[in-house]
Amino acid sequence: MAKQKKTTERDKLFDEKRSLIENFNFGKATAQVFDDMLNRSVPFYGEMQRMIAEMCGDFAVEGTNLYDLGCSTCTTFLHIDQSVHPGVTFVGVDSSQEMLNKAKQKLTKAGFKRDYELVCGDINKGIEINNASVVIMNLTLQFVRPLYREKLIQSITRGLKDGGCLILIEKVLSEYSVLNRLFIKYYYDMKKRNGYSELEIAQKREALENVLIPYHFDENRELLLNNGFKGCDMFFRWYNFCGMVALK
Repeated sequence: MAKQKKTTERDKLFDEKRSLIENFNFGKATAQVFDDMLNRSVPFYGEMQRMIAEMCGDFAVEGTNLYDLGCSTCTTFLHIDQSVHPGVTFVGVDSSQEMLNKAKQKLTKAGFKRDYELVCGDINKGIEINNASVVIMNLTLQFVRPLYREKLIQSITRGLKDGGCLILIEKVLSEYSVLNRLFIKYYYDMKKRNGYSELEIAQKREALENVLIPYHFDENRELLLNNGFKGCDMFFRWYNFCGMVALK
């Protein structure tokens, strides 16, 4: 019998020297290694997923929708499924069809029984949110062009029911340059501990330079409060990574 191929490969996207570094994208090559990339690149990724599941369990309401914008391979759906009422429909939105193909494969393999929908769409161009009690953006808003962020948050608040929430996790900037440099250094040290080389870190940093545009925490908070949310608080912080929850 032929050996079954792993559904997730080790991230080696940037392990060879490139003469030209193109902008980072979420196509087929990235989708194939994305789960490994997240586990090795995002500090306390498993703990953040556990915290998201806890909050979803308290905010998601039977008969409503739960949206994951930038759902990638739907790891979050698998983490939160047991915490959320079975009468909640999950809606995953991603601009990469390759990511959604991977997500469908994972959900099917896991025997995922909940009603769900996967939508291929670019949230830079707008997204319609309907009958939502929870919206999740896990390391997603930072990839939305700043010009479109206000409009996106407005569409989320319009589609959220009163009492609902937005769970937002982002890389953030410090207002103090010395801390900003140190936090980035500590982050790259973490990536080295997880097996990434100096070359991989440097080449991925260059690929992300014009694609991932982080805000300061206060900028994100003001964006939320100025566009329909009545409150916002921080639930997670690790150097330059920040989790926020905003209340409708």
